[in-house]
Amino acid sequence: MNVLEKYFRAVEAKNSRLCVGLDTTLEKIPHTLASRGIDGMYKFNRQIIKATAPYAACYKINLAFYEQYGAEGFELVKKTLAQIPDDIVTIADAKRGDIGNTSKAYARAVFDDLKADAVTVSPYMGSDSVEPFLFGDKFVFVLALTSNVGSGDFQRLESNGKPLFMHVIEKACTWTPESKLGFVVGATHPDEIAEIRKVIPERLLLIPGVGTQGGDLEGTRKANGTSPYTINVSRDILYRTRNEDFAELAGERAKYYAEQMGK
Repeated sequence: MNVLEKYFRAVEAKNSRLCVGLDTTLEKIPHTLASRGIDGMYKFNRQIIKATAPYAACYKINLAFYEQYGAEGFELVKKTLAQIPDDIVTIADAKRGDIGNTSKAYARAVFDDLKADAVTVSPYMGSDSVEPFLFGDKFVFVLALTSNVGSGDFQRLESNGKPLFMHVIEKACTWTPESKLGFVVGATHPDEIAEIRKVIPERLLLIPGVGTQGGDLEGTRKANGTSPYTINVSRDILYRTRNEDFAELAGERAKYYAEQMGK
């Protein structure tokens, strides 16, 4: 079973397209856990996963939030991933992008050591920067049109009558079949999602930006139609409160989003 098949099974079983983002930082978790440092972060993640797993088709762990704590943070990534049930897709949000042996090393770190199902990559350096990630039954999400304000600096630049992000999508689709590669497109761009779906109706999209970033959930759902996608929500689930009932409230919020998204 490849990652795409695993995702479809999770969507069917949970009746949800929700991806829970594990962007955990000491500054935002309950004080009683923050005072315990890395161990407190682990306990926070473990409780969040337990509370939200019934409603999650995927988990996305942003490596930067852990790498800032050095070796202990990297070990925390592995311990957190080990807590995620085997039937839920795990995405290492690494945004790697380099060539040759460097990308091969990045791929080994994400897939062999962390044992993640999927990874996010930057396509700016071209096909040989993405190819090392395309092995076995793993999955790659290529950054196309991101949810941040600065996405317009480069991603919307016109070339031959089309924005750069559309060139990225069309070119990346020639590298590997839909079973191994999809794209990151922000929920802050529902109109563009509709246009993208005319070109790639069968590719899986990872869609961040709903919740704190103000992405359009309903517009995103309509733009995708029956095409495969997963919508990531991080802060609006993780940080409902800094009190002891944080996990309970996170579970309730995850349930809300799962119901809104459906399958």
